[in-house]
Amino acid sequence: MATTAASKPSLAQKLRGLQGEVVKFGIVGLSGVVVNFAVFWVCINALGLASVRSNIVATVIAIATNYLGYRYWLYRDRDAASRKREITLFLVYSGIGMLIETGVLGFSVYVLDLRSHYQQIGAKVIGLAIATVFRFVSYRTWVFKATPEQPVELPAQEPAEAAGGRELAAQAELMLAAEQIRYAKAE
Repeated sequence: MATTAASKPSLAQKLRGLQGEVVKFGIVGLSGVVVNFAVFWVCINALGLASVRSNIVATVIAIATNYLGYRYWLYRDRDAASRKREITLFLVYSGIGMLIETGVLGFSVYVLDLRSHYQQIGAKVIGLAIATVFRFVSYRTWVFKATPEQPVELPAQEPAEAAGGRELAAQAELMLAAEQIRYAKAE
């Protein structure tokens, strides 16, 4: 297998590709944040749910909307051969991210006694920032795996005698097969 320097991207090219991925991840994530905060605000103000319960409901709804954005826009060119595996891993890593986010919120409310809605929103922002970094790394590394590149095989140069010998053997096999058919018809 032969590889050339042209087939391997430089570090600058990899960083440019990662930059585009980070921007798209941010766009999908921002839409999820809007959903997350809107549902959180409705849950704590309109429904009167506790902050941790509100956060769990809001995050679960945001996870569902984010999956659609990640799968069908950002990582649409990634390997989707095993959707069951992908969805399972997405839910596991999203759940861990939700635990990180909810842990920060719970710590701020129940340990630091920050109970106003605006303090809870602030704690939610901090928890969400930490969870976002975790999610980005885990999604791109384990959930939406890159499709492996197929190595380019260059045909090996073979000596003319070997190519001629192989061609001669193939012709001989064809002649033998024709003779066997001819003898089979005669019987």
